[in-house]
Order: sequence, then C-alpha cells, then structure tokens
Amino acid sequence: MKHHDRPPRSWGLVACTSLFMMGNCAGVEGNINAEINPPSFSAPSSSGTDSKNISNNASDTSTFGTKTSVSSSSVPPTPRRETKILASSNVRKFTFNELKGATRNFRPDGLLGEGGFGPMFKGWMDERTLVPTKPGAGMIVAVKKLNLESLQGHREWLAEVNYLGQLSHPNIVKLIGYCLEDEQRLLVYEYMPRGSLDHHLFRKVSHFQPLPWNLRMKVTLEAARGLAFLHGANVIHRGFKTSDILLDSEYNAKLSDFGLAKDGPSGDESHVSTRVMGTLGFAAPEYVATGHLTRKCDVYSYGVVLLELLSGLRALDRNRPPDQRNLVQWSRPYITNKRRVIRVLDSRLGSQYSLSEAQKIAGLAQQCLSTDPRCRPGMDQVVTVLEGIQKANDAVRAGK
Repeated sequence: MKHHDRPPRSWGLVACTSLFMMGNCAGVEGNINAEINPPSFSAPSSSGTDSKNISNNASDTSTFGTKTSVSSSSVPPTPRRETKILASSNVRKFTFNELKGATRNFRPDGLLGEGGFGPMFKGWMDERTLVPTKPGAGMIVAVKKLNLESLQGHREWLAEVNYLGQLSHPNIVKLIGYCLEDEQRLLVYEYMPRGSLDHHLFRKVSHFQPLPWNLRMKVTLEAARGLAFLHGANVIHRGFKTSDILLDSEYNAKLSDFGLAKDGPSGDESHVSTRVMGTLGFAAPEYVATGHLTRKCDVYSYGVVLLELLSGLRALDRNRPPDQRNLVQWSRPYITNKRRVIRVLDSRLGSQYSLSEAQKIAGLAQQCLSTDPRCRPGMDQVVTVLEGIQKANDAVRAGK
C-alpha cells in the first residue's frame, strides 16, 4: 500500500494515546484556506479549552470523578449536573416496579444494547398515561439501567436527567422519565428504532446497509442543529461522537448521552476548567492539553463526525498503518485540496453525490478541525452553511 492510499475498510477500532499537535490560523491553516476555499468565519477574541481523563475506547466514553473549577474568581450558580434532580414538568419519576413491568423484568430478549452506562432494554407504556403495558400495546420506550460497576456512575446519571429534563428540541433525544430508588438508577427515553449512526457507518451486518449520501447530509445538518441549540442554551456536550447520534424511523437525527455535559462559561469567563473526559479521536487538542472547555471543543468533535460521515472510516483504528490510524491526521492533506478530496470519500457511495458538494462539506470539516479554536466556526454558522448547501441542492433538483 502506498503512503497516501485510502485505508482498507476491513480494519477495526482503536484508541491512540498520543496528543495532537497544536497550531495557529496564520500557519498551515492559512495555506489550507487559500487552497480549498472553505466557508470563512470570523475568529472570536477568546480561545476555548479542558483537562485529562480520556477514554481509551473509541466507541464508548469512560468517565471518572470530575472536579470542576471556573476560570473566573466569581463562582456561578450551581451547575445543572452537580447535586440534585431539578424539577421538570417534562419528565416523570417512575418506580422500579413500574419499569420492571414495562420491560418484562428486563428480559434478555428485550436487550437493545449495552454501553458504558449499562444495558438498554425495550419496554412498552401507554402513550398517554405512561403506565406499563403488554408487549405490542402502547408505545415502545428504551429503558437504560445503570450498571453499579459502571465507570459512569450517579454523577453522570444525574447530569443526563437534569440536562435532558430541561432541554427540548427536535434534534435532542427525549427523556420520558427516570427512576431513583435505593441503589437503582434508570432512565426512560423515546425509542429510536434505527439505532445509532455509528452502526450504519461501521457495522458489517446485513440489516445495516451503508447509509446513502442524502441521509448522511440530512444527519449532518440535524446533528449541527442539535449542537447549535445546546450552545444557545450555554450547554457544552463535551463527549460528542458518532455513537451519540440516534436515528428514528424516518432517519431524523437526535443527540443523546449527556452524562458528560457541562454548563458553558458565563459572564466574562473565556472557558470552564475541568478534568478531561471523553473519547480519544474526538476530543479537541486544546481540551486534551489544558483542560479548558468551550463550545469550540464540541465544534472540533463535530468536525471529526463529519470526517467519519464522509469517509465511512472510524476516527481511530489501530489496525491501519501507523500514519493512517488517526483519521483527522491522515485526511488533512486531502480535505484541504479540492482535487484530492475524493481520496477521503466513502467508496461505497459510488456516484450518489456531486463532487462540488463533497468539497464544500470537506472544507467545512477542515474549518471545524482547525487546531486553533478561534478559527473554528460556531455551530450556528455551521448550520447556516449546511442549510445553504441544502437549498442549492434542492434548487438543482427542482430544475431537472
């Protein structure tokens, strides 16, 4: 295999422990911008950044005890995630027996999957009263049960309840309720029958066909809208990755997994300082290096997700040659050159896309992945660019 050849698709998953090299807008990035001409964004005066306990599993987020401080000497009100469940009319408190009934006592054949938090089970409830019903009656829900031995413990469970309990948006997964009873910690979500985005991109099974280009672009825009909404509410996801994007029956994308979410900086603060948590390959380099967290850290993670959508390759893969294991590092020479972008694109897509559209998406990914956070766009700007691309495509189709 030649040095610049596209990595084979059969290679698997990895966590790479090396830190990213940091740069600035006037250096390599400036030359890049002149070559591919991606959308231009103004750089804010403050930079963004976070500290150090990154998971070594690229498909799951492991967490540890988090100590939080704020960059300003003035301490803001207690963050949503820190102490107790906040009152919300959006979520219901269930008893453990109710959720046992809804899931038929957590029967193994109702297991939907298992992550760092614990197992997820299928359940049934009356759509109006939320009373448990027999299988096949009422609406399907997803019930997540905290594994007591899990690295993601009560703190992350509480963050999930408080953030999702307070936030409502078409591109944020809906939390229906929770259970806090003795040692039991459970969460009840709307059921997302298409599963997570990473399954559609990476799983080699018959019922997960390669996601077509038009659906990838739909997911790209809707995930951006979800993140833009969070940032507008001064919430930083902090652990954003491909597996956090869930798809409903119509392939509408919704963000999930808010266990690592944090309130963003307030007032004249430039960032929040905290221990680094997240997934290798998705975390912004300045966050890994310093522990400084801003919204631009989510923007970087979104850029990695864009690359995975474009390429069909995982962010990190230890089975690839050493110089190709890190998708961001390997793809930079290609996404910064219009003539070379095609080397990154998923070969399974065939001729489903126009090269000009792919070049625009690659240029956007390049901006999101800038090593200087000041050079990254805000998520609202990302949404504007993607909506412009969508409108242009719609106009072309209408003219045919």
